Amino acid sequence: MSQFLECRSCGEKIEFRPETVCPTCFSPLEVVYDYEALRNTLQHSDIEGRPGTMWRYQELLPEVPGGIPDTPVGWTPLIRARRLGEALNMPNLYIKNDAVNFPSLSFKDRVVSVALAKAVDFGFRTIGCASTGNLANAVGAQASMLGLKSVILIPQGLEQQKILASACYNTQVIKVAGSYDDVNRLCTELAYREGIGIVNVNLRPFYAEGSKTVGFEITEQLGWTLPDQVVVPMAGGSLISKVGKAFRELIQVGLVGEKPAKLFGAQATGCAPISTLVKTSADELVPVKPDTIVKSLAIGTPADGRKAADSIHQSGGWAEDVSDEETVEGIALLAETEGIFTETAGGVTVAVAGKLLKQGRLDRRALTVLCITGNGLKTADLMEYKAADLAVIEPKYSAFQAYINSQQKEEKEHYVSAC
Repeated sequence: MSQFLECRSCGEKIEFRPETVCPTCFSPLEVVYDYEALRNTLQHSDIEGRPGTMWRYQELLPEVPGGIPDTPVGWTPLIRARRLGEALNMPNLYIKNDAVNFPSLSFKDRVVSVALAKAVDFGFRTIGCASTGNLANAVGAQASMLGLKSVILIPQGLEQQKILASACYNTQVIKVAGSYDDVNRLCTELAYREGIGIVNVNLRPFYAEGSKTVGFEITEQLGWTLPDQVVVPMAGGSLISKVGKAFRELIQVGLVGEKPAKLFGAQATGCAPISTLVKTSADELVPVKPDTIVKSLAIGTPADGRKAADSIHQSGGWAEDVSDEETVEGIALLAETEGIFTETAGGVTVAVAGKLLKQGRLDRRALTVLCITGNGLKTADLMEYKAADLAVIEPKYSAFQAYINSQQKEEKEHYVSAC
């Protein structure tokens, strides 16, 4: 087998099938590739000559016998963040901006693209997910594109914008009275009792591989060079561990030279089980009950929490968490400096970067990438204070001039009082 599923614990190898845990020891399954063969065949030119989508890295993604999707998912911008870099005193700062990903404006479009390609391959006609919002949007959109039936289960109390962005597709959206962990347990039952392809349950090993394309793209967009350090938001823990896997695979197949790339995880203080695990080096992850405005990261029992913590420690990185107030400040700072409007997870990433700098854990001068994973239009209500009490003037130049003069006077008085 050139590709197969392998148990993370006992190493048992099985052929591709819709299964998430080892049949022998019930540990998670991981997709493994023939790296030695790829080292002798895969070249930069092979990848660079392909369309600008995440599937340009098809040799390092699960095989799709029916043909890879032709949707333009991935290949999002890597932006030199000069103004944010000035604000943080980081001259080599970049933003990987998945807030503009296709079709649903988050990195979840990547994982869903792989999961649905394999769902079709396995013969599923109904697919679904347990979601805190972004995944629901991605599943609804791509299921509609492929003509698949879909059912989306979400925790009650999710942001209204994300609910609407899912319900507008040809999908069935169901609210569950409980947390994301309650929703996930129900979806596990649906996967095996109803024969539904749940992307983050029985299709999870394939789904998770889509996250690697964030790491692949960052490296190629940097001229086939690994970053020195990357800050990644954490919910279930898969994204940060898969970015680390992407860097290792690129080294294994000879597309980049060996180089340490530190992984830094970001969580909200109101739901920080992985951050806590990293900081305490405990033997076991302690589940928490989420209490935060950062709904997209509010997973109290992260499926890949242990894997994420191990990946962070092995890279020489760290994890940190920030308050809801700091999260909103992070959203505003990114928008005001780089013109990128991110949702709460992105605010967490920016705020955690600032906190890690103050702690001396991030190297200010190192080549650093912040992963922005979702669009601010999904949580726009948090920024309503920005539009509060806006001025209304008469349609006259004199009125405009008077308003500007009054603003300048207020700013001067504020400065004097501050001094």
